[in-house]
Amino acid sequence: MSQINVGVVAYGFSAKVFHLPFLDACPGYNVKAILQRSGSASAQKYPDAAIVRNIQELISISDIQLIVITSINSTHYEYAKAALLAGKHVVVEKPFTETSAQATELAALAKSAGLVLSVYQNRRYDGDFLTVKTLLASGMLGQLLEFHSRFDRFRLFKKHNSWKEDPSEPCSGILYDLGPHVIDQAVTLFGKPSSVQASVQKQRPLQDSPDDAFTVTLKYDHLNLTAVLSASMITRIKPPRFSLFGSSGSFVKYGLDPQESTLIAGELSVSNPQFGLDSPDNYGSIDTTYKDIHISGKIETVPGFYLGYYQNIRDAINKVQDLYVTPDQAVISMQIIEAAIESNKIKSTVFL
Repeated sequence: MSQINVGVVAYGFSAKVFHLPFLDACPGYNVKAILQRSGSASAQKYPDAAIVRNIQELISISDIQLIVITSINSTHYEYAKAALLAGKHVVVEKPFTETSAQATELAALAKSAGLVLSVYQNRRYDGDFLTVKTLLASGMLGQLLEFHSRFDRFRLFKKHNSWKEDPSEPCSGILYDLGPHVIDQAVTLFGKPSSVQASVQKQRPLQDSPDDAFTVTLKYDHLNLTAVLSASMITRIKPPRFSLFGSSGSFVKYGLDPQESTLIAGELSVSNPQFGLDSPDNYGSIDTTYKDIHISGKIETVPGFYLGYYQNIRDAINKVQDLYVTPDQAVISMQIIEAAIESNKIKSTVFL
């Protein structure tokens, strides 16, 4: 297995919490350079990594094979395109791009160049989602008819100097922030929907703030399935993270995957066997009839495994495994976000 030299764009929260710990823990990667517009904060942790000041400097380093883009949303398309044109493999933080047209262009560019292009959809490796995926594959709920996925928080104020909550910043607001998580999970399970209906709201009484709540309903006509995806910033008492209703039974799961909170707290190394384990208090509940047997009780959560994302990227670059989070899937997610914005605007269903 050849070593993959990595150039990281930006050294902020996303890079330090969600990317670099896994690049460090996953064999086969070497952080070669980090783009910081100013300062040299990365030198303390990565003294052997060069510090560069712009994307052209970064992609000009000939022995870098992979560019990881963790900068603000409005830069994703520009930086990803520049890296692909320079012959680099690319990982982009979500959201992929601002528009589906940009996403389609990048996907085509990567395909024509034979390069790996992927969006950092780490929540495919959430323990609760892996549990849902395993449960659906088992057929224990019968034909799935309704799928509800919520990603809720409670914060009645804006974060100070947060571009994600600056309405003048492209791709700001909760639909572009948390929407890619729940939308990608639905696309992973069910593919492209037939139609989208959405409500995108501003619920908090704050000045100069973008949308902070959404409900996106996806219809899958060929599956006779409705998927309802929601997020809000006003949920002091959290509703279920997942609710699944099938022809034979139901499954309900509370609590968020613990990997993010563990990473932020710095409580465990990502290689620790306890990393990603759910609390038994949050195990999901099932009530169903399967093979003529009534089943009711708790289902142990599959361990979360964010490290799996960068393992797959490494193996896809080395051509020993298919890419899991593909550009084509990311294009569908961007189409759904655009359809949700349009549906909210016209107060009607948008067909894809």
